[in-house]
Amino acid sequence: MSRLPHLVALLIPLAFLTSGASPAPPETPPPPAADFADPFVLREGAMYYAFGTGTNGRHVQVARSSDLRAWSALPDALPVLPAWASQRGAYTWAPSVLRRGSSYALYYTARHAGSDLQCISRATAARPEGPYVDASSEPFVCQVSGDTSFCGSIDPSPFVDERGDAFLFWKSEDNSLRCRGASRIWGQKLSADGAAFVGSAVPLLTMDRPWEQPLIEGPSMVINERAYHLFYSGNWYEGSGYAIGYATCGAPLGPCKKITLDAPLVKSSLTKLGPGGQEFFDDGAGTTWMTYHAWSAPKSTYAAGGARSLRFARVTFTDGVPLVADP
Repeated sequence: MSRLPHLVALLIPLAFLTSGASPAPPETPPPPAADFADPFVLREGAMYYAFGTGTNGRHVQVARSSDLRAWSALPDALPVLPAWASQRGAYTWAPSVLRRGSSYALYYTARHAGSDLQCISRATAARPEGPYVDASSEPFVCQVSGDTSFCGSIDPSPFVDERGDAFLFWKSEDNSLRCRGASRIWGQKLSADGAAFVGSAVPLLTMDRPWEQPLIEGPSMVINERAYHLFYSGNWYEGSGYAIGYATCGAPLGPCKKITLDAPLVKSSLTKLGPGGQEFFDDGAGTTWMTYHAWSAPKSTYAAGGARSLRFARVTFTDGVPLVADP
């Protein structure tokens, strides 16, 4: 979902509201200099690790916090790209991390040099912050053949269900200029160690609503009382129409039914433009959080000097309906 970020400073300390035992969401967005798109937050014990799309010469940004208030930028989580990938870091997007036993798997998007398409890879590390090593000879997911509408794969997002089974969700780039189709969200079960797939990939959602035009992307799943909610971003990432919708699913691999048919769940407001790239995490105190990025007005494109800053929102459910608390 990220597109060619410009080179700016890494994430810097944020100002937060105070709120009881759980960390509080930011009162104001981080300064515009903090370009931290497609965020993913991993909680490990008392520490939080935020991963973001590459910028400032880094392939994968990572920052650490003990309270979701003050963040310290760490070295590049993925210092070396695999040999099959383009070495231009601007094409390294949307990182996410899955812990399996004592190892950590980083799923991310990179440019496949052979096809010149975006594809998904996997790297591993012994520590949550890395460094992650990707010794692969080919992408982990790369939908470039077998269907004329396939034009690459992006935005990987892992999910672990109540039984401990792991799944990976992603978007196929059907909407690219090469394919000119309707983009789709896919899911597939992972092996116990997250290093391989089990079974077949399943298409779960397709871009088919006016507010989503011209694409959907950035899938992420959260479970509440055994109900599966598949969130996604829709519209074009550099515009104010970019927003977040969701579907409900009978199981991690569907069937799924879109709920946000006529309008998104989270959309632009006076304090943010183009919210998207959402992921979910639990703070260990019973609160579910959504982390996402949004442009800081009035500069809403990279060409104009804008940046997509890191945001947080509390997520609660009432009768199965998610409520996202926008600070």
